[in-house]
Amino acid sequence: MRAPGPLLASPSWRLSLVATLYFYQGIVAGFALTALPNHAASLGASTAELGAYAAAIGLPWILQPLWGPVVDRFGGMRMGRRRFWVMTAMAGSLAAQSCLLWLGEARPGELSTIAAIFTLHSLCAALMDTATDAMIIDHTPTDQMGAATACTRAGLVSGIAVGAVVFAWVLPQAGLAQAAMVLLCLGLLAAIMPLLVREAPDDACLSLRRRTVATGSRIGALVAELGRGMVRPVHLALLLFCLLQDFCGALFRLPLGVYLIQQEGWTAGALSTAQGMIGLASGTLGAWLVGRWTDRVGPARALGWLLGASAAAHVASGAVLGLSGGWAGPAALSLSGITSALSFVALAPAVMHASRGAVAASRFALYMAALNLGDVLGSAVAGPAAALGVVPLALAVGAGYGLLALGSASMVRRFQQ
Repeated sequence: MRAPGPLLASPSWRLSLVATLYFYQGIVAGFALTALPNHAASLGASTAELGAYAAAIGLPWILQPLWGPVVDRFGGMRMGRRRFWVMTAMAGSLAAQSCLLWLGEARPGELSTIAAIFTLHSLCAALMDTATDAMIIDHTPTDQMGAATACTRAGLVSGIAVGAVVFAWVLPQAGLAQAAMVLLCLGLLAAIMPLLVREAPDDACLSLRRRTVATGSRIGALVAELGRGMVRPVHLALLLFCLLQDFCGALFRLPLGVYLIQQEGWTAGALSTAQGMIGLASGTLGAWLVGRWTDRVGPARALGWLLGASAAAHVASGAVLGLSGGWAGPAALSLSGITSALSFVALAPAVMHASRGAVAASRFALYMAALNLGDVLGSAVAGPAAALGVVPLALAVGAGYGLLALGSASMVRRFQQ
């Protein structure tokens, strides 16, 4: 059944839908990757155990490019080319999270089971992310990509902040099962928006049927077209750049959190709250301002400045951690957390612009997989790297960001040409 209602053609509805979907992803991430690991650390989990947990949850995101051809090829559904996959993925995500209701406390011995559940969620979340990004690429004018990217970042980090703060309190007070119930309720509320907002006026509000006329090329042809484009040196360079950018951020983030809890005496709740507030500040107003600025000056210039700021921030973090005083921890957490998140807002518009076409979902998913692979590798290496100490590690990550800043402007310009 078709009915009138809000459409993606409206900028306000488009941004509202995008913000809601990314806010939902952030809520789950705040629970699974901030509040729960901090809670487990307070119960005695080691850096190696938490690194393996985070890496396992991130592994499905490496496979995200496999969803791209599926979304591009099988888009002839009456619910809409991309919207059908958004709703399918959200249903699978909620089903996976419901398994948490039967678990006990999030002690180190339970981390493998919890990781398996969130790995299933990540498979669905990667599909939803692929379809959502494809909707943005399909329906957003080029000169509004920066604002759209800022909206995705604002929704994501706002969700992470809310998830980190809310579940930092719920987990120790009510336990894992009750926290999972709250998470499910928030997910059901988020599902209302994609049920309402359609891609085209003749799209069905809810239907599992296909349209009469099939759309899209065969998967083999789509993969061949994707492969021909991605083997170009400039595309391979951008893939490597995406991987290294998130690798640097993940390499320092987890050891710093464990250091603050186990060496500086922070509670898990205090760390989750601080991380959530920092993410909220950088991802709302900060992301919106950077997105607008990127639309004006271009992604090459904006990305270079932000990566340079990330390099300086991590070097400064290492410097303050080497000093005594209760202010060193909050300062390092703030310096390292704010600038790293904002660099993506400048990078994404260039990637989205290059991803337009018949394989939009597939190409953009490949770049996002490179970012996620960097995060997974950074998390996996974080345990051994923590043996260096947080001060040398912060300085090394700062140097890495500095090298990326030096090469970013010329690379993005060549890519756009």
